[in-house]
Amino acid sequence: MSRNLTQKIIDAHLIEGEMKPGEEIALKIDQSLTQDATGTMVMLELEAMGLDRVKTELSAQYVDHNLLQADFKNADDHLFLKSASARFGVWYSRPGNGVSHPVHMERFGIPGKTMIGSDSHTPAAGGLGMLAFGAGGLDVALVMAGKPMRIKMPGVMGVKLTGSLPDWVSAKDIILEMLRRHDVDGCRGMVLEFYGPGVSELSAMDRHVVANMGTETGATTTIFPADEAVHHFLKQHGREQDFIQLLPDEGCTYDVHEEINLSELEPLIACPSSPGNVVPVREVAGRKVHQVVIGSSANPGLRDFAIVSRIMKGLSVNSDVSFDVNPTSRTVIENLAKMGDMLPLIQAGARFHQAGCLGCIGMGQAPASNQISLRTMPRNFPGRSGTADDKVYLCSPETAAAAALTGKITDPRDLEKLYDRSYPDFTEPDKVDLNEETLVAPPEDGSDVELVKGPNIASFPDFGPVENQSELPVLLKVKDNISTDEIMPAGAKVLPYRSNIPGISKFVYYLMDDSFSDRALAARDEFGGHVIVAGDNYAQGSSREHAAIAPRYLGQFAVIAKSYARIGWQNLVNFGIVPLEFKNSDDYDKIEQGDSLNFDGLRESLESGNPVKVKNLTKDEVYTLTHQMSRRQVEIVLEGGLINLMKHQI
Repeated sequence: MSRNLTQKIIDAHLIEGEMKPGEEIALKIDQSLTQDATGTMVMLELEAMGLDRVKTELSAQYVDHNLLQADFKNADDHLFLKSASARFGVWYSRPGNGVSHPVHMERFGIPGKTMIGSDSHTPAAGGLGMLAFGAGGLDVALVMAGKPMRIKMPGVMGVKLTGSLPDWVSAKDIILEMLRRHDVDGCRGMVLEFYGPGVSELSAMDRHVVANMGTETGATTTIFPADEAVHHFLKQHGREQDFIQLLPDEGCTYDVHEEINLSELEPLIACPSSPGNVVPVREVAGRKVHQVVIGSSANPGLRDFAIVSRIMKGLSVNSDVSFDVNPTSRTVIENLAKMGDMLPLIQAGARFHQAGCLGCIGMGQAPASNQISLRTMPRNFPGRSGTADDKVYLCSPETAAAAALTGKITDPRDLEKLYDRSYPDFTEPDKVDLNEETLVAPPEDGSDVELVKGPNIASFPDFGPVENQSELPVLLKVKDNISTDEIMPAGAKVLPYRSNIPGISKFVYYLMDDSFSDRALAARDEFGGHVIVAGDNYAQGSSREHAAIAPRYLGQFAVIAKSYARIGWQNLVNFGIVPLEFKNSDDYDKIEQGDSLNFDGLRESLESGNPVKVKNLTKDEVYTLTHQMSRRQVEIVLEGGLINLMKHQI
């Protein structure tokens, strides 16, 4: 039987279940990835479970999100992560070494392997032919403890690429075209598998760009073949021995079909404030730009920086523009310097920053009020930049360079006339210089390593089992596509509390209602908790489990939504928040913030598999609710979360 890439890798790692879309399966996972914004909680969860040593083939901890050390909090977290990595047997990537996804691809990625990461852009490894999943930290911790990853078997969307990219168009425009067609929720429940003659036109890092932002379509993950381009990448980085060819079988089939003719693409841009709000650059050309930022995991390749350098060589950044360069790894910095592509950026007026995520996660580089910022980043959710009224656009490095030069949104093809510039040549080098000293291998035995905990690091909170509730207030009602950035903001003010749940809980829903935390604590004391009502695709975006843990700490009992994003839904289950859905979506309009709901009989309904009946005491109405949980997940929720269920097993 002919099989596609997704089916081949899943079949080779399948422990339980059948490969039927929608069925729950259990997969053996080879590698794990954690980063500092989520990794501190993962390490605290491993400690809470009593784990001795990780069971994966390889686990790596990166410090890339929160590099600003305005006080002791981040520095303490970095010491904790280093000690925990040694204790549990995890590779440790030091601060400033680079963004997790490209560094992992440079050093550890292997075609055909599976990976789980506590970062929603972990699917970027699909550019190397890996099947990589973003997940909440607790799911990652369980895999590190030797448990399989459990997931609903996805369908597979085959995306056929034909033709070749025109000048001034690059890999970012491919994924922006997918977002233009499918928006932020159109590929939920799917793996995006790219194939066809156009794939050979893309380098491994070009594919990383596409696979990274495949997450923004709602896809479970993204994968490309492991072919000669992947072979070249591994050879570049001194790892030719890790290459295996991995191609779909001839005649294989896909559940859904899509096709992109690369030759027909033009420069595209995602307008505020959603990655799915995509239009051709020419349609918004002329808008004044205040800031341009290049870098991030969405455009991390050597090419992405070198091409900007070569476009700007001998020219100067517009005087009204702050032009920021965020290198994605030390490898990129060293090789830009070696190739002569760093000096033109400096001479043009670029502001160089250390290798890391930085502005992508709102850690500095916030734009001015009500000003346009063009970024080569993967997300532009409202306020994510650190500025409440931000106007963030997402684009390719070519489009970013054009705006930096002209001071306004500009179709990069216009640079040929404006500056007499032809599209620069770039050829991937046969070999790149690598710094081997910034990744710290774990000791063979870390049992005597003590965890270093500063005063801001709090132990994981205890949560009790789910009980029937006679009266709970609807504390907040939200619209469609609410992101985890809106539920649990990131940024320089919030991220330092990532290892302190009581501290970070003060910022839950802060961007929408700055009184929410106080109201939630009051409801917890008076009623025992609260409920949230939501529209479609609740908790899209980042995998950060703080968007479930912190609300649970504040007493969140349940969310009633039209539908959920995959990772956000799983995080609710993991921490004992009941993820319910409207059987009749019109009932969403009937419930108001401030209504009181009765959940008597909830436990019995979940245990028996019957629909859940909820009475609105304020309006004297009864609603029928459903859920998508398996029997195993119902058990997790009723126990009050996965840690409660797993403690005694480990």
